[in-house]
Amino acid sequence: MTFTPFDSPLYRDLFHDGETAKLFSDTADLRACLLVWGALAKAQAAAGTVPETTAHAIQRAAMEIQIDPGALAQATGQNAVPIPALLAAFRAELNAPEVAAHVHFGATSQDIMDTSLSLRLRQVLAVFDTRLKSVIEALGQLAEAHADTPMAGRTWGQVATPVSFGAVVAGWGHPLLALRTRMEALPEQCLWVSLSGAAGSAAALGPEAVNIRSGLAQGLGLHDPGISWHSDRLPRTTLAAWMTEVLGQLGRLGAQLDVLASSSVGEVRLATSGGSSTMPNKGNPVGAALLQTLARHGAGLNQTLQTAALHRDQRDGSAWMLEWLTLPQLCGALGQALCVAGTLLTNLKINVDGMAQDIDDGRELIFAEALTFELSKTMPRPEAAQRVKEMCAKASRANPLSIQAREAGFEVGGAFTPNLGAGPAEARAFAAAVKG
Repeated sequence: MTFTPFDSPLYRDLFHDGETAKLFSDTADLRACLLVWGALAKAQAAAGTVPETTAHAIQRAAMEIQIDPGALAQATGQNAVPIPALLAAFRAELNAPEVAAHVHFGATSQDIMDTSLSLRLRQVLAVFDTRLKSVIEALGQLAEAHADTPMAGRTWGQVATPVSFGAVVAGWGHPLLALRTRMEALPEQCLWVSLSGAAGSAAALGPEAVNIRSGLAQGLGLHDPGISWHSDRLPRTTLAAWMTEVLGQLGRLGAQLDVLASSSVGEVRLATSGGSSTMPNKGNPVGAALLQTLARHGAGLNQTLQTAALHRDQRDGSAWMLEWLTLPQLCGALGQALCVAGTLLTNLKINVDGMAQDIDDGRELIFAEALTFELSKTMPRPEAAQRVKEMCAKASRANPLSIQAREAGFEVGGAFTPNLGAGPAEARAFAAAVKG
């Protein structure tokens, strides 16, 4: 097994999300850094601190020059950051000392790396948004189609009262819908440019520092926070927390599908399942299990990443490096979880007849609460609850609750007809919210 299964050829189709992973490749990393240098030179030219022709040459070169990541490895291992080696290689490729001298002028390694990561995270969020939208739409369709489908509600692993399957689906979808709404604020909260220089004062940039930073943000389509944030990691920890929340909701979806697809329940069927090496009868719920695994792993990564907020001084290499070890994997986990959830929901088979059968095992215990409220119409509720509890203790297939109640002379009304309450309306309201 490799250091991380996310990059393993063997586990590629289980954990690996190629579309997200390519945004964290070494090539993508260096390419984004070069783009930042090009945009910085353009912003400095607009502020009058770099000649226009020089800025144009830097920006054009940043778009065209290719740097081999492997050639920078030794220096990166020594410096802990790739920027010094990348800067030297870029300047050498420019082959114009008068132009090269203006590359990276006034910036520091963390400025370039944090800004370049913001560029790539913008693309990551675009991928997530498309996938999350698809998951939510699949849930909306499912909720609408099964708004009136009754099933056994379960609490603490036990049958409780009848519920609408559509409402259960809406319960999966509402948090994801809210999280997608919150996603709209993430660019301003998390996708920041950084241009603060060696210790955060931006002194080397001169009196035009604020304008240059603003121009850099505009040129890259990122947010200008108006502050130095070398040691303020809120943009990264906020994004990590949001991703972890989405993973948690997808993990909950996986956990509940796991139960509903189990041999003892069988109320849903997963279109694809994993086989056993020895039991030909097995069809393991791999996708549902994977959602839970990725959610748990994401929570652990987030817990570690949140400690990166503990920056000492104006910059802290130790805390900063911690982000590199955790944030890419967290993005990879969410990217794959969204893919898996979309596939599961699109191909999910609902066993409506099985749901109906599971509502009652012949003893009618699932209707105990409804019977209690029916009896409460003619007697104090505590007394009604006690009477029903006694009948539950004696209930059997031959002597279900309804027979006992009628033999005792009670009016049972509609107590033994599944009452889905507000469930159908909630399911349809969620479906409408998804469409709206």
